Amino acid sequence: MMRLLLVCLMLPLLLAGCGADHIYASDAEVAKYRYVSDEPPSVTLYTVISTNTGSGGHSALLINGRERIIFDPAGTWNHPWAPERNDVHFGITEKMRKFYIDYHARKSWYVRAQKMPLTMAQADQLMARVERNGSVNKMMCADSVSSALRDMPWLHDQIPFTFSPLKLSRAFGELPGVTEKDHYDDDPDDNSGVLMIQQQPYNHGDTQFNE
Repeated sequence: MMRLLLVCLMLPLLLAGCGADHIYASDAEVAKYRYVSDEPPSVTLYTVISTNTGSGGHSALLINGRERIIFDPAGTWNHPWAPERNDVHFGITEKMRKFYIDYHARKSWYVRAQKMPLTMAQADQLMARVERNGSVNKMMCADSVSSALRDMPWLHDQIPFTFSPLKLSRAFGELPGVTEKDHYDDDPDDNSGVLMIQQQPYNHGDTQFNE
C-alpha cells in the first residue's frame, strides 16, 4: 500500500520529466564485447553523492559473475564498446568500469562504491533480474535498484524499497562483508567532454587507465 502511494505521488514528476530510453544492442554487439573478469563473483552498489549538500543523485549496480555488467537505470553514461540493452551495459572491462566512475565523479559529485561478495548462483540470479527489468524512467534509479535487490530471496528483508540513493546506500552498507570506497575527482561540473575523451579508440580489454 505504501509503495502504491509513493508511486502515485511520484507520477506527476515522472510525467513532467523525460521517459525511459529504449536502447537495445544486437546479439552480435553484446557477444563481441562480452567481458569475463577473473575476480570472484560480487555486486557493487554505486551511489553518486553531492560534495556540496551530501544528497544522493544516482544509484547503479555493477554485477560480476559469468560476465561483468552495469545496471545503470535512467543513466546517461554510454560507450560504443559497452553495448546497452535497456539500461544494462555489457562488456565492462576494468577500463569501462573506471570510465563509468570517472564520468560521474567531478567537483560537485563523488562516487561511493560498496562491494559485496556473492556466489556464482546469486550473481546469475541478480543479473537475470536486471536484464529483464526493462528501461527505467528518469528519477527512478534508486527505486529500480532497490527493487532488483529486494527481489533476491537472500536480500529481501535487508533492503528497503526506496526512491532515495542515500537510504539505499546506508542499508546496503550494513550487509555482511560489504567493503566501501569513495572516488573523488576535480573535474569541472560540466563534464560534457568526458564521454568524448572516453570514446577515443583503444584496445578492448586494455586496463591501463588512471583512477
